[in-house]
Amino acid sequence: MDGPGPEPIARALAAAFPDYEVDRLTGVGPSWNGANETVGVVFADGGRAFLKVALADESRRLARERAVLGYVGEHGPLPVPEVVVADPDGDPAYLATAPAPGRGLLEVCDAASEDEREQLLRRVGRALAALHADRFASHGEIVGAGTERGSAAEGTTADGGPTASVGSAGLAIEFASWTDVLLATIERTREIGTSERLADHYDAVIDCVRANRDLLDGAPAALVHGDVTKPNLFVTTEGEEASATVADGAGIAMIDWELSHVGDPARDLVRAEDQLLNGFDSTGPDRFAAALREGYRERAGGLPRGFDRRRPVYEAVRMLGRSGFVDQWATYLDEPLDDLVERADAALRARLDAV
Repeated sequence: MDGPGPEPIARALAAAFPDYEVDRLTGVGPSWNGANETVGVVFADGGRAFLKVALADESRRLARERAVLGYVGEHGPLPVPEVVVADPDGDPAYLATAPAPGRGLLEVCDAASEDEREQLLRRVGRALAALHADRFASHGEIVGAGTERGSAAEGTTADGGPTASVGSAGLAIEFASWTDVLLATIERTREIGTSERLADHYDAVIDCVRANRDLLDGAPAALVHGDVTKPNLFVTTEGEEASATVADGAGIAMIDWELSHVGDPARDLVRAEDQLLNGFDSTGPDRFAAALREGYRERAGGLPRGFDRRRPVYEAVRMLGRSGFVDQWATYLDEPLDDLVERADAALRARLDAV
């Protein structure tokens, strides 16, 4: 990618790095979210950064990501990229980070044997469990930096009770029931969806979530990533070094925290398994799903409380990742759109019947 790129990117680049000479911009792979765009930046001195620019009114996402990167970087068990500079209120809003540590999981998996992939997924499961160990008193939407801190940022008082670390990074959270937070994530999916062919699926899933409010609202409240995919994961330790660090959740770094929130860890795990292993209407090998869950159990002592009872609801919610982007799937799979629409419609009906 030569030149300064599209006009919003050029303006954000000039605002973020006014004193640096940019050699070139690079692509970072395909994205189905048209609300923002991320480019790699290579400076004349060889330095590198990644610049995410809001192309629509998505500044809140960037404020959230900046806050969570600071919070996890200070308190979390997982490595995250360092925030270089950010202006969520800019025109356009932007966020620049240093490169993520390690090698991309997508690249590592492509070169790995099946046994090695199984071990990598076990490590991802442990990393997710380590993240989910950060618990909050209630569910909610993260809207930026603030004073709220979970168990990962708590110390211990003289009488053994928790106390938040004074002056440390915190989050601004709009607390709400888990059902309402989940409904808000569905509406965001609707906003960035690229196809209206299955628009009725959103309302069907929303009805399902509302009908299960009593089941959902009792879920644990943990910091969740919200978009665990191979392109968002990096392997920071390998071989013998990994065995010494993975017990603490290290060895896997995560990027793209713009969808993070305080939610049900079971939903994050269901979504991670689906995005890491499954296709449009195909399921990955059982051994890989088992490895992901086993890694989670090793770190957490078990799957999230109530996982099996709430999983069917989250399986229905996950269908919106097909329904709302069915045109993108048709291009990716090189299959007729009408065929995918028919299959997605049948799949959603089956998932709703299973709830």
